[in-house]
Amino acid sequence: MSQPAVKTHFELSGGNLALDFANTVSKRPTAHATERLSEYRLLVVFGMEAGIYKNTDRLFIAAGSAPGQAKTALQKALQFREALFAIFSAVAEHRAIADNALLRLNLVLEEAAAHGRIVFRDRRFVWEWINLDHHLDSLLWPVARAAADLLLSDELRQLRMCAAEDCAWLFLDRTKNQRRRWCDMKVCGNRVKARRHYQRLKTV
Repeated sequence: MSQPAVKTHFELSGGNLALDFANTVSKRPTAHATERLSEYRLLVVFGMEAGIYKNTDRLFIAAGSAPGQAKTALQKALQFREALFAIFSAVAEHRAIADNALLRLNLVLEEAAAHGRIVFRDRRFVWEWINLDHHLDSLLWPVARAAADLLLSDELRQLRMCAAEDCAWLFLDRTKNQRRRWCDMKVCGNRVKARRHYQRLKTV
C-alpha cells in the first residue's frame, strides 16, 4: 500500500536552493503577486522542506520568546531574497546586475563563512553548518552559499526564467535539448496552453 503524499507549502522546482528561495513569491510580475513568506514561521517551514533544518523546535521557541527579533530576521530574509531575484533574473534576461544586489549577497556570504567549517565524513570532505538552530536568520547562510556556487559554476548557463507572463520563477534547465520553458509544465505550461487554446477558439 503506497504512502499518502506529504503536503508541502513550497514548490522546490528551481534546481538550486537559492532559486527556490527567490521563487517564494507567486505571480511576481502581476498586481496579484503573493508573498509566500508572510511570517517568520513560514521561513522556518521553507528551511525544513528544503532540507536545511532537521529540528526546528529551538527556532520556534526563540521566535516565540522574541517576536521582534523574528520579525527583523524575516525582513532581512525578504530583502536578501529580492537581491537574489535581482541577480538571477538579470542573468537569465542578460541584463546588467545591480551592484547593491551583489553587495547584499556578499555581506550574507561573509556572515555565513563565520558559521561553517569543512569536515571529513564518509570518506569525503563536506561543508558543515554550525548551530543552525541557534540563529533566527541562519537559513540565509546555506542559501547564500548555494547562490555563490551557482554563480561560479557552468550551470549558470542553464538558468532560465519561466515563460509564463504571470510567473517569473527561476529554474535550471537540465533537459537534454535545453528547451524547457516553464518552471512547471503541469502548472504554468498547461495554463498558458489552455489560454492560447481559448484565444484561438474566440477567433474562429
